[in-house]
Amino acid sequence: MKEEFVKSSIIKYLSRKEWGTNLQFGALHDRGVDIRVRHNRYARYFLIECKGQGIGRGSNEVAFVYSLGQVISRMKTGGTTRYYYGLGLPEKSAKIALRRLPWQVAKKLLLYVFSCDEKGNVKQYSWQDLKKAQD
Repeated sequence: MKEEFVKSSIIKYLSRKEWGTNLQFGALHDRGVDIRVRHNRYARYFLIECKGQGIGRGSNEVAFVYSLGQVISRMKTGGTTRYYYGLGLPEKSAKIALRRLPWQVAKKLLLYVFSCDEKGNVKQYSWQDLKKAQD
């Protein structure tokens, strides 16, 4: 599963969930987050870093860790605008994130996990979902 497929699936998902205003996304090798979207009714933004499915053994773990590092390094601070953050991952990498990402950290950073399956179906996981998965 390519990164572009994960990205386009999440964009479709967010546009159905009232996150369609000021939708911006970069090409595969652009700098910055992969998806930046503003909520239709509120001054809130989602900044999402996406990764594709790896080939080798352990590549799902690497995709999770790498995307986490990238989104953390791009977090905004200060100001009155509220930012939410996301990791857009293939299903296998997302399962690793659900186990390894401490729910307390996800809560504090407003960090969500988006899981994309091979059909393009997307599930969004909040800190509450991570807490349930880790208990």
